Order: sequence, then structure tokens, then C-alpha cells
Amino acid sequence: MKTAFRFGRAGLLVLVAGLFLAACGQDEAPAQAQQGGQEKPPHPVEVAELSRQDIALERSYPSLLRSDDEVTLVARVTGTLEQRHFEPGEMVEEGQVLYSIEPDVYQAVVNQREADLQSARAELERAQRDATRFERLLSQNSVSRQQYDQARSELGVARAAVAQAEAALASARIDLDYAEVTAPVSGMISLSRVNVGNLVSNGTQLATITPLDPLEVRFQLPQRDAFELRRQLKNPDAIEEIRAVLQVPGLDGGAGEPLEGRLDFLGSRVEEATSTVQASATFANPEGRVLPGQFVRVGLEGLKRFDVLAVPEIAIGQGLMGPQVFVLDEDNVARARPVDLAETAGPWQILSGGVEPGERVVVGDLAGIEPGVTIDPQPFDGEAGEIVEEVEEQERQAEQQEVEAAAEAESGAPAEGAEDHTQ
Repeated sequence: MKTAFRFGRAGLLVLVAGLFLAACGQDEAPAQAQQGGQEKPPHPVEVAELSRQDIALERSYPSLLRSDDEVTLVARVTGTLEQRHFEPGEMVEEGQVLYSIEPDVYQAVVNQREADLQSARAELERAQRDATRFERLLSQNSVSRQQYDQARSELGVARAAVAQAEAALASARIDLDYAEVTAPVSGMISLSRVNVGNLVSNGTQLATITPLDPLEVRFQLPQRDAFELRRQLKNPDAIEEIRAVLQVPGLDGGAGEPLEGRLDFLGSRVEEATSTVQASATFANPEGRVLPGQFVRVGLEGLKRFDVLAVPEIAIGQGLMGPQVFVLDEDNVARARPVDLAETAGPWQILSGGVEPGERVVVGDLAGIEPGVTIDPQPFDGEAGEIVEEVEEQERQAEQQEVEAAAEAESGAPAEGAEDHTQ
């Protein structure tokens, strides 16, 4: 037992040493394996020479739909609500009469104010004639200066009475207009908050009109996105490139066809609490397919990151030091290189460090590639999405084959057992 224990300990030491040497010489291991046995052919895979480029981004942000022109109807006069001229939920047009609040009463007030104005004007005409006559008599020394001044004073009072009557008539006409509540905008009207026959006063809320076309979406951009967007918008041609896309969950029973709109506002300050910048976009909604209050995601298409190094996402592997790519040396031998990742842009992964322009990087499927493997460089057409789709399709096929093989093995096991039992 003692001898066996020593042998096991020695074997363990040899095993640890072997693992250490293997880890230190991982780049040379494949080459030695090739020298010791049959040499493997170079591994064919797409390779790209890194260069700085502009990468298009697609970003989406959560938000809440709102109607920028939504209006709450409020009574401006006091009286009994006599009539409602609409059905809740219907579309109303701007200027359409919606409620009547005792218009006859306010029409009577207008009539009274008109009569008061006529009386005041008649008094003004009399005072004007008296002032003119007293002025002539004063020149003939037929009246005293005091009588003339009195006539001029009465003329001034008569003029003020006319102005006061005109103001009272204008106020009465305004109240008469308010007695007929009209729609200030076109849109869908809500349920009435006050029933016909109830007494309303100045400030009583009656209903809400919500325009459905267009709709506004306000959302928050992270600082980095906002700064890059502002930089891009300095180019007048870039404004036309940027499109806002509205994706509404559940629209048409599924993801729904997105609505296209325009970005029309980008804030000029960063919110301290959230470190974001406010933005807004407007979307045409002619058929009322979406309604204010819905939660949506607003996508911005046409955003770019300028002068960056990027590789297809499939080119990023995971090593002992974290994310890595395979860089080819002058002999087309793959060398692992740790890299710093920035952000993803569709099928692209933007790199912030670890590689330099001009280096050749493996951008195809990393299956079967390890440090020290000789690569047969294949041309890369620049379509990262196609490479990703090809690899994903290969993985799906491999998974399907594994499932089918497992199903065949599972279905064949009872038959083999039955055969053994018969034997």
C-alpha cells in the first residue's frame, strides 16, 4: 500500500507537469502533432485585413405613445348642460359643436348689452350736440364758461359710457360663444364626464379629444448614442438617412408591420438622474392602428459609428484572458489575440483595443481553429450577416442530426433488448 501511494503521487506530479507544459506550448502543440503524425492540410476559413470603417447601427428604445395635440374640453361658463351633440368614441372635426350650455340665456344677455350700447350711443349724440351748441354760444358770450365746461364733461362721460357698453357687449358675446362648446382639434372624443341636465361651471371638465394622426413618441437616448447622433446630424445629408421605426408588440396579432416616422427633436442637456438625453419622433397613423398610451419600442435606423475597427460577431472567441480573435502571422499561422469589445452593430462587433489596422483576422467559423493551426485564407466579401447566417444554419443542421441520431438510438434500444432476451 505504501509503495502504491508513492507511485500515485509521482504519477500526479508527472500529470501536472505535463499539463503545465501543454498550456505553455499550446501554439506549438498542433505543429508537433503534425510532425509526429500525418500533416494536416491548412484549414480553409474567411480572413479579412482590418481597416477602419463606418458601421451602421440599429438601436431601439422603450417608450410610450402619446398624442401631442390631445385636448381636454373644459366649460368656460356656468349653466345647465342642455345638449350633447356627439357619440362617445367617434371622430370629431375641428370646429364641430359638441355641447350646449344654456345658449338662450347668454343670447338674452347679448341682446340686453346691445340695447345698452344703443342707449349709450344715443346719449353720446345728445352730449355731442350740447357741447357743440355751448361752444358756439360761448363765442357769442351767451353762456358762461362754467356751462360750457359742464357740457364738455357730459360729453366725456357719454363717450366712456359707450366704451363701457361696447366692452360689456363683447364680453356677453364671448360667453355666448362659450355656451356652445366646439372641438378645438380633430380627433377621437372620449366618454362625456358630465351628463346632460347637470349644472356645470367655469373649469368643469367635459371630455377629452385625442388626435390619432400623427402620434408622437418621446424616448430617452443613452449619452453615447445621443452624442454620436448629434455629431451625425451636423451633416445635412445625414438627416435624411436617419429613420425612426415604431415596433408595436401585438400589432396585427403578432410583431406587426412597423410604422415609419421622422426624428424631429434631440435634447440639449443630459438628465442627471438617468444620464440620458430626451428625443422625440413623429409617426403618421392615418388608420388609427395604434393608440396613445401603448408601450412601444422606437428604433433608429441610419445611425453610424465612424472610423472604427470591427469584425463579424462569429469571429469572437473566448480564451483564458477573455474575448479573443485569431490573427494570422506571415506564415498564415493562427495566433490567439485578446481584444477589448465595444458595442455590437447588427452582425458586427466593434473592437476598442487589441488589434491594429492592417492585421489579418479570421472572420469565419472558428470551429476547428486553435492557436498554431495553419490557415488557408479565404476571401471575405464584407457581408458579416451572411457568415453569421451560414454558421447558424450549420449549427442547426448539426443539432438536428444529433436529435435524429438520439431518436434512432432510443427507438432501437428496446428492439435490441428483445433480441438479446430471445437469444
